[in-house]
Amino acid sequence: METSSDLSTSLAEASITTGGVARRLGVSPTTVRSWERRYGIGPTGHEAGRHRRWSPGDVAVLEAMCRLTARGVPPAEAARLALEGFAPAAPEGTGSGSGTGAGTGPEPRESGGSRALPLGTVRPECRGLGRAAVRLDAPSVERMLDRAVEDLGLVTAWDEVMMPALRAVGRKWLAEGERYVEVEHLLSWHVSGALRRITRCTDPAVPTAPVLLACMPGELHSLPVEAVAAGLAGRGVPFRMFGPAVPADALTEAVRRIGPSAVLVWSQSRGTADVRLAQLAAATAWGPRGARARPAVLLAGPGWAGTGRIAGTVRPRTLADGLAVLSSLALS
Repeated sequence: METSSDLSTSLAEASITTGGVARRLGVSPTTVRSWERRYGIGPTGHEAGRHRRWSPGDVAVLEAMCRLTARGVPPAEAARLALEGFAPAAPEGTGSGSGTGAGTGPEPRESGGSRALPLGTVRPECRGLGRAAVRLDAPSVERMLDRAVEDLGLVTAWDEVMMPALRAVGRKWLAEGERYVEVEHLLSWHVSGALRRITRCTDPAVPTAPVLLACMPGELHSLPVEAVAAGLAGRGVPFRMFGPAVPADALTEAVRRIGPSAVLVWSQSRGTADVRLAQLAAATAWGPRGARARPAVLLAGPGWAGTGRIAGTVRPRTLADGLAVLSSLALS
């Protein structure tokens, strides 16, 4: 028969330290301690003068708080809900709402301590996405991305949720060296997956020449082009996606073979923005003699800034602008 002493020993063995909790949640020990200090989320059986030991129930409350903050709920409100046992009912992407408890106040720095992303002022959906990415919480990242597209539409989800999170991860990586490359890779992979899930290559109702989508030679950042493909699919515009780092000869050969209504080429950095290739793509013709045609060329991405005007090309500023131009060219 188990005695009270045996039970106490079993509970102690089942509990974990603050450092162990932090590793399990993917946050810093300082963050766990600050949550206890700010919001009263601490080990229920703690005795003064002894090391903190977190029971499975204590850890469950912290995990509930992490799930809520990942959904964009401010930490103070997330702590209140977690302590009250309301975490499972909290909707994704909610903010602080009204009627918060007396313990709420100005939102502290991002959960995760020094791991927090430099997001600035963003939508709650983006803030939650960033927190989940830092924790490498792939299931939450996937759910949030799908929900953002469903609730906000592709363009808003891209402009106000996906891109700010991706930029913040990039800035963090540059500031911290290689420490955050795993966060960037995980987030990029799931953003690509979310875009692909809404991208379908179908035959258009009315026969029309497709749009050609490609990245410049040496350009490996293809997510923006994948966003364009998803947007075109939603508008019923046919396209051909060639992805990252398309060689110059392959690009012009594809133009000749496909005879596209338009060509969009992406350049993320000045080093991959080849003005001569853009001119060549705009001058590439196809069709029988006497009825030759040339494509409209859209130069997309920050790499084209400062290259000057190139005849036969257009420079969309945003995803919405690019989709509007491509749709007009393809369906006219």
